[in-house]
Amino acid sequence: MAASPFRPAVELMVQYAHYHRDRRNIVTHFVGIPLIVFSIGVLLARAQFALAGYSLNGAWVVWALSTAWYLTRGNLALGLATSAVNAALMALAEPLAAGSVASWLGWGIGSFVVGWIIQFVGHYYEGRKPAFVDDLVGLLIGPMFVVGEAMFSLGWGRSMLDEIERRAGPTHIRDLAQPIG
Repeated sequence: MAASPFRPAVELMVQYAHYHRDRRNIVTHFVGIPLIVFSIGVLLARAQFALAGYSLNGAWVVWALSTAWYLTRGNLALGLATSAVNAALMALAEPLAAGSVASWLGWGIGSFVVGWIIQFVGHYYEGRKPAFVDDLVGLLIGPMFVVGEAMFSLGWGRSMLDEIERRAGPTHIRDLAQPIG
């Protein structure tokens, strides 16, 4: 049984990091995860509805729900940054939902497939399956992990990074010629 999705950000980041220690895998996630989030925005933005006099679409509803989750994980800066990046991806995706069905599906499904191909290439380097295979909350942690990694590279969150590395180990480049073990 999977652990609670309502754990603090550091716990979630450590869990996710256990599946992401090869630096090549982490780099692929900087492309693959935004493509996947973007694709979900494209696909869901076509679902339009009205609520209390406001016009909404599925992409922004999912964004609002995920934002509530990110902001309640106990790290406001990381939650705000992840939500801001996801909002930018939704804003870029939204106009593509207004095109023809072929264009909408081409962008949505195409971005989704390409994003996952890039993810699986990264996990080849890692030598491990993606985190969501063991715990579906990994699908929410992925964007937070990528944003956190970007913020770490800019000098933010040194104590969180130290805790992740203490518990999951440092990043490395796995020797592909050596068996996993």
